[in-house]
Amino acid sequence: MTKKIDKKLKKQVKKIVKKDFGKMPGKRNTPANFFTQMLLTIVIFFILLSSYGAVLALFKEKEKISLSELAQDIKTGLVDKVEVSGDKLTIFYKEKKEDNKSLLAQLQNQDLKNEGKSIDEPPLIKISKKEAESSFTESMVNYGVDEDSLSAVKVIIKDPSGFKYWFSTLAPILLPLFVIIFIVIFLSKQMGKNGMKAFTFGASRARLIDPRDESQKITFKNVAGAKEAKEELTEIVDFLRNPKKFIDIGARIPKGVLLMGPPGTGKTLLARAVAGESKVPFFSISGSEFVEMFVGVGASRVRDMFAQAKRSAPAIIFIDEIDAVGRIRGTGVGGGNDEREQTLNQILVEMDGFEPNDQVIIMAATNRPDVLDPALLRPGRFDRRVTIDLPDREAREEILKVHAQAPNKKLKAKPLHSDVDFKVIAERTPGFSGADLANLMNEAAILAAREGRKEITQYDLIRSIEKVMLGPERRSHLLSEKEKKITAYHEAGHALVASVLPNADPVHKISIISRGRAAGYTLKLPFEDKKMQTRAEFLDDIAVSLGGYVAEKMIFGDVTTGPSNDLQVLTALARNMVTRWGMSDKIGTIALESDGGQPLFGQGIHSREYSEKVSAEIDMEVKKIISDAYKTVEKVLTQYRKLLDVIADKLLKQETLERDEFETLLRAHGIEPKDKEDYQLS
Repeated sequence: MTKKIDKKLKKQVKKIVKKDFGKMPGKRNTPANFFTQMLLTIVIFFILLSSYGAVLALFKEKEKISLSELAQDIKTGLVDKVEVSGDKLTIFYKEKKEDNKSLLAQLQNQDLKNEGKSIDEPPLIKISKKEAESSFTESMVNYGVDEDSLSAVKVIIKDPSGFKYWFSTLAPILLPLFVIIFIVIFLSKQMGKNGMKAFTFGASRARLIDPRDESQKITFKNVAGAKEAKEELTEIVDFLRNPKKFIDIGARIPKGVLLMGPPGTGKTLLARAVAGESKVPFFSISGSEFVEMFVGVGASRVRDMFAQAKRSAPAIIFIDEIDAVGRIRGTGVGGGNDEREQTLNQILVEMDGFEPNDQVIIMAATNRPDVLDPALLRPGRFDRRVTIDLPDREAREEILKVHAQAPNKKLKAKPLHSDVDFKVIAERTPGFSGADLANLMNEAAILAAREGRKEITQYDLIRSIEKVMLGPERRSHLLSEKEKKITAYHEAGHALVASVLPNADPVHKISIISRGRAAGYTLKLPFEDKKMQTRAEFLDDIAVSLGGYVAEKMIFGDVTTGPSNDLQVLTALARNMVTRWGMSDKIGTIALESDGGQPLFGQGIHSREYSEKVSAEIDMEVKKIISDAYKTVEKVLTQYRKLLDVIADKLLKQETLERDEFETLLRAHGIEPKDKEDYQLS
């Protein structure tokens, strides 16, 4: 009974999964699965081979006799009947009654009923062939068979065009062919999607989003922020909806639109929104999907994709991460016949082949526009470039509201408590991208569900900010008392220096609870978003980064590995000030390095265009900036040594200090916390 119930449950689960999620994924083609499939194929092959042998046995030729032998058997009265099918003769001999007497006696002794059927052994069958010019009777008469003997034999004339005739004739030929076809089909299915598709390498891998599919439809309402980008893309939507308005006035819509911006800012989402607003087919593909190990495959896929889009025009082609195939050519990477370059050449040719009334627009996205080939960016190809920046405070607030709603019919809207204030969350998330904010809302929902609550509170959102920035809490990562004390003074040093120096960002939270790879952290956030930073702000940032290192050395007379990341950050910042931003009096306003460089072993390799003497001067200037910051930090911590001890003791007792409590400690020791007005004036 339980087995039947289990089977019913399994069937129901399969139906639900198939209904909601499509076909259930198959097993991976692991070596074990491969050998199992091969063994199964061999077994099936032998079964089919045996069946074929049995079928052939049915049509196995009987014993052949000559006409003279047949005539002699008819004379002696051994023949019962003869079937004539064309020239072929099938002879059925009479049963041997004497041999069946013993079998009949055994059946009668066992009281078994014969039901009126003959218990004689099957008749003996032989075949022969008559002369084509004469009939069977004439042939027998010619061999001396009298009329009385012939009249005792039943002669049956059969038509040779029946089903059995054709089956017996064609079966030996068709059956092996069917066996081979079955094995090929079986192997192709078992080997999976990639096993037997050698002839589809050149086909396009683009995914089509149908404009009639409401479950995947995205419009500009689903994209918060990016006002300028949406305004630029509105013209594309208008052209796809009403191209005649532009063509009649002689205007030419851009053939290509390049979306540029940091990761997670919504480039792909905006491209899908353009397709949703235009109500046209949307062909989406990644740049890496063009390139294969076979020469010419990428170019073939490009041709196939553009051909599909032209057949579906008006349509949009979207290439995500186009820098995978659109990098600058002629770098020597990949040899003289680089497959990536061939793919790029085909994209350029296809874009040049567009006519003004093709109504096919190609959109692409990248976060590395500096590495793209100039031929892609010239007029006539990617005519329009739309930059999508990180969202500002107002845009972040709108994005949070969008992600609080239900993204589709399968998911519900996130229930929010009355204390939720998205404005506060937006102020505490400068530098967050749209993807970061979506992750923040999801983490807040997970935290609320984990604690058994039905609504998301403001406290959940605050905790999610730190989780997205630094990682989850690691309360099981216990520190010894000495390590805990070192961490407390380290974070207190960061916070105290940031509060005293005028150009540093204000402190919002201090904690010695381990998160991610950090033993503790000091959360500093600006009052408003920054687009530019001054030299004074950079110098204060370097000093704040040194606060933990100097505090450890001052209190314990030694340093640990804790400040390692701080030292890397401040050294890179000081070097950029000297070599890239012209913030060194000695080196001057010269940009000696750039953002580019070829990666090697995970690091960028720059072509240095300055002498060894200038390189030594750069090193000395970087060292001077860090040394001056060290002296500043040492002076601040010496002056406020008592406050440093108070902050560290407070952290050791309660592990976390929020902004209000920390500012109370500052006021108690004569330091006025920074407010928004003073920050704007500075």
